[in-house]
Amino acid sequence: MPAQTATAGRALVLGARGGIGSEIVWQLRQAGWQVRALCRSPAMPGTDASDIDWRQGDALRPDDVMKAAIDCTLIVHAVNPPAYRRWQRQVLPMIDHSIAAARASGATILLPGTVYNFGPESFPLLAEQTPQHPHTPFGAIREALERRLQAAADDGVRSIILRCGDFFGPQAGNNWFSQGLIKPGKPVRTILTPGAPGIGHSWAYLPDVAATMMALLRIRAELPAFARFHMAGHWDPDGRRMTESIRHIAMQYGPAPHIRRFPWPLLGLLAPFNETLRNTRRMRYLWRQPLQLDNRLLRQTLGQEPHTPWDIAVEASLRGQGCLPPEQRG
Repeated sequence: MPAQTATAGRALVLGARGGIGSEIVWQLRQAGWQVRALCRSPAMPGTDASDIDWRQGDALRPDDVMKAAIDCTLIVHAVNPPAYRRWQRQVLPMIDHSIAAARASGATILLPGTVYNFGPESFPLLAEQTPQHPHTPFGAIREALERRLQAAADDGVRSIILRCGDFFGPQAGNNWFSQGLIKPGKPVRTILTPGAPGIGHSWAYLPDVAATMMALLRIRAELPAFARFHMAGHWDPDGRRMTESIRHIAMQYGPAPHIRRFPWPLLGLLAPFNETLRNTRRMRYLWRQPLQLDNRLLRQTLGQEPHTPWDIAVEASLRGQGCLPPEQRG
């Protein structure tokens, strides 16, 4: 591992086993940071994590977060209740615990942001200062979460928010790519398309997201106490680029997959009986209008945005999720 750089330190990662959490852990370690991870159970055997300081605990317990954050200069808040469940009861308490721990330790909070904050009247192009007007309970929660970080900045707690489109990447995670478009662990036989034909959509490749976060961390002393940035990511101009890339890559290993519409009407029938489906259906508005993030501030700040070409990013995502044969080496 490279020697620790002048800007590296000790980072506490909440949500270290999730999609973005595991990716930022890997990139922090590569950059020489000492990584501490708070999780409910001990580290999983067989993982390349011998240099991670695993701490057993729960982000919902303030004492656990406070103790884990001792001597940390960074808190990565990458934890969310999975599958849209229990957001109302858990999301805001968890950010409050991170804010309290950051205040006590002097750490900067790094938060992966979403577009849930914005209502459809703000589409199609979202800038950092675009009025939010959330239309769902999840959007209202995310807006409140960011508001608490902004208020904490007046009390000396620094934070960086990187808002992104829908995640995809080698780690399955809780995202549309792995839970809506394909089935992890199986060859791609069917690809579902949640969006309406011709409607553009923003995607964010997790390694690029983490690389952008690392670049912002390197200049964190130069940023405002409350800093927000938008990442353009992978813009799908007509809603077909992602499915076509998946299909093109899958055809190199088997028969051409079928492309089918996401079963929104079925969700409407089942939603009253299933919390996850009910909450997923509430997010349909994000697929009915073009949604693009304006990254001009990010490019002005960093010079450029890390970007992996479409097919390379999609192939790595499919392979990492067990939809393609393991890559041949040697």
